[in-house]
Amino acid sequence: MFFALSDEQTELAATVRALLDRRADSASVREAARSGLGHDPGLWSTLCEQIGAAALAIPEEYGGAGFTLFETHVVLEQLGYALVPSPLLGSAVLGAQALLRSGNTEACARLLPGIAEGTTSAALAWASADGGWHRDRSDVHASHPGGGDPVLTGSAHLVLDGATADVLLVVARNDAGTVGLYEVDPASAGVRRQSTPALDVTLRFARVDLDSAPARPLTADAGDLLGELHDVAAVAVTALQVGAAQRGLDMTVRYSGERVQFGRQIGSFQALKHRMADMLVHVETSRTLSWAAAWSAAQGAPDLRERAATAKAWCSDALNTVAGETVQLHGGIAITWEHDAQLLFKRAHAMSQLFGQPHEHRRRYFEHLGLATDRG
Repeated sequence: MFFALSDEQTELAATVRALLDRRADSASVREAARSGLGHDPGLWSTLCEQIGAAALAIPEEYGGAGFTLFETHVVLEQLGYALVPSPLLGSAVLGAQALLRSGNTEACARLLPGIAEGTTSAALAWASADGGWHRDRSDVHASHPGGGDPVLTGSAHLVLDGATADVLLVVARNDAGTVGLYEVDPASAGVRRQSTPALDVTLRFARVDLDSAPARPLTADAGDLLGELHDVAAVAVTALQVGAAQRGLDMTVRYSGERVQFGRQIGSFQALKHRMADMLVHVETSRTLSWAAAWSAAQGAPDLRERAATAKAWCSDALNTVAGETVQLHGGIAITWEHDAQLLFKRAHAMSQLFGQPHEHRRRYFEHLGLATDRG
């Protein structure tokens, strides 16, 4: 079997890469990460208006481009290569997919066109205080005082782009004993958002505290939705990981051809050649697993859960290895703030935690096969 990008997908990747080469160099990425929004709004507008990045996986009936999650995956890989911060993962993947899978056509028709255009950003408030994204429980509780409309009370953690989002989609347990999905206006009374620092400065997280905040119910039983969404999110993260791993390899190969030691380019030493060859293996195997999982996500294939778990575990370990080798093979310069190797290293460790650590995904895979043990 020959598995590769189509001509259209290859062109999409090349177009995004060309734009990022012009607009997302090291200085621009750092400036965007320091800004109040945490990303470059001009670049984001260009990605949405000229390329349609946020609209790719949104159906045409809701103002989208009508493609699939695989095309979004292609864009995410290029964003991962540039280490550029953007709302694509938090809003156009997590937010949009949560809405689509809720089955609430009214909310989709009202919110998705703005998300597709990039003019509205959505944040999924899901993780509990333990840092887990659970499908069967939440630290937020939905109640109906006097039998009226629902209000939410509790806290959600690690909300990606939660401090600046225009719409909050909140996972909350309800009186029926199930976990539902609710829409909350961040400007409503009873909503407090607080930014929380991240190891990776290109990621923005927030804690969302709710105190009897008014909400609109999207679906009362979101258990299956959250299970699918967790897989989709994990797969999307692998795209960023593959892009970052390719960046680390390219940086290292380029530096090894420039750095001279003992009268020779260090890339000519056999030991370093072997290490860079191992880095290449990590990158290519990661890309294969990531693309396979992305295809399953795009097709809604029954093997999505196992492919997502395999890809997230492998890509996390691979990027950690590549990032470590990038730092090592760049020598002392790589541990300085001025060099991008430190951004890559932090991206690797942050992404390996996002939507499940490697050992957690290996356990999910073994559970799926009925082979789970007490060991991680």
